[in-house]
Amino acid sequence: MHATLPLLLDTDFPALFRTRLDTLQVNLGYRCNQSCLHCHVNAGPQRTEQMDSGTADAVIGCLDRIHAGTLDLTGGAPELNPQFRRLVLAARARNMEVIDRCNLTVLLDPGQQDTARFLAEHFVRVVASLPCYLQENVDTQRGKGVFHDSLTALRELNRLGYGRPGSGLTLDLVYNPQGATLPPPQPALETDYKRHLAGEYGVIFNRLLTLANMPIQRFGSTLVSRGEFSGYMKLLREAHQDSNLATVMCRSLVSIDWRGYVYDCDFNQMLDLPVQLDGKTRLHVSGLQEHSLESAAIRVADHCYGCTAGQGSSCGGALETRTE
Repeated sequence: MHATLPLLLDTDFPALFRTRLDTLQVNLGYRCNQSCLHCHVNAGPQRTEQMDSGTADAVIGCLDRIHAGTLDLTGGAPELNPQFRRLVLAARARNMEVIDRCNLTVLLDPGQQDTARFLAEHFVRVVASLPCYLQENVDTQRGKGVFHDSLTALRELNRLGYGRPGSGLTLDLVYNPQGATLPPPQPALETDYKRHLAGEYGVIFNRLLTLANMPIQRFGSTLVSRGEFSGYMKLLREAHQDSNLATVMCRSLVSIDWRGYVYDCDFNQMLDLPVQLDGKTRLHVSGLQEHSLESAAIRVADHCYGCTAGQGSSCGGALETRTE
């Protein structure tokens, strides 16, 4: 694995500062039932990092202090962590929106057979990764058989009401490019996804979110191995749009790792660039207060261009939706 952080630290990315904290994104660990080529977490079945009950307690305590509107659960596959359901229930009891960043195939794993129903019963918004609507592309990026299993999971979510008008159950899909390119315009690609998945497989969903691949961890290392890292960074820099700076996700979101430490975003977490209010000490979720990060500087490096290139990229998809 090639370390990309040394290639990213010398940066001229514009300074960013926080606004009000609205979303607490919690990474429950790096264990996953898949090992995807584009994964910025380097997640996989052999990873052992996992949030314990004490850290989950600290996260729940934080929910009462910061009054954020959304708890965003990610991984790895967050559903594999025993604390997942407890965190969902705690957030819903506080009238928070809960997002499950789901890879779909985990819903078919042993012991997960009732997870889809649990998500529906508690009105968890499912943001599901499906990097293409074509079987060959998905299986190439995620592994043989993943497309078939993803469709099986999507049909079960649809059966429970996800994606259906008036159900209150939101199902969004996530697209990542196959390689070192930027995502196409989100609205047009969403139209293609909906037409193909409904027409060929009877699958429906609410929105498509397009995300750029980040030049870190597994994807960044692959770029280095192929001699494509510099070219990809040049692409991101040249496509940078100042207009995207106002809506990048790190201005209103913090990322919590499996140990409870606080980062400006999930990408900084993977680069081990933690929030340091005094410039030295890592901030832990147990010390995160309602207004402690407002107006604070965000740690930036060259990978941040991945969020501001072209139409922009965030955990909520494109920052600027365009049809041209």
